[in-house]
Amino acid sequence: MTLDLFYSRAGHLIRRMNQISVAIFLEETRALGLTTVQYAALNMIDEVPNIDQARLSSMIAFDTTTLVKVLDRLTEKGLITRTRSQTDRRKQLLNATAQGREVVRKIQPMIDRAEQRILAPLSLADRRKFMEMLTQLVNVNNVYSRAPLDSQLLHGLTGRRRQGAATSRKARAARK
Repeated sequence: MTLDLFYSRAGHLIRRMNQISVAIFLEETRALGLTTVQYAALNMIDEVPNIDQARLSSMIAFDTTTLVKVLDRLTEKGLITRTRSQTDRRKQLLNATAQGREVVRKIQPMIDRAEQRILAPLSLADRRKFMEMLTQLVNVNNVYSRAPLDSQLLHGLTGRRRQGAATSRKARAARK
């Protein structure tokens, strides 16, 4: 295999882009001391209170064995709590602490800057197209992942959140 062929392979380029993306994320979020996976877990825990470890694993597409170590770190940092489920003693329910919620709030502009830096070489039209194509590749190939994203859980969550937002809007309008 020639070096040109090696360096032009999709897998190689995707791996390199992941390395670059992680490096930029860590630069932008250095003050908070989170890894990309810690952020993904904390963000989902904040979005879905009382989520259990198995559901969390499915919703962030991360294997359960490694996720336990990530949750240990988040607990040590005081960003999440773990409590045993009252209905299923095998389950640990995860919740963001006040400090964890504050970190999620603070990290958003940092992630926006990281994304801007990653996509800066592309025009706005190319950015949209790149993200559409990347999303398509990830969705179609999700089944090959060691820890596939559970899209049914994700769609259920977004559906409930939209429904909850609509109910909240109606309740606010009724009070006016």
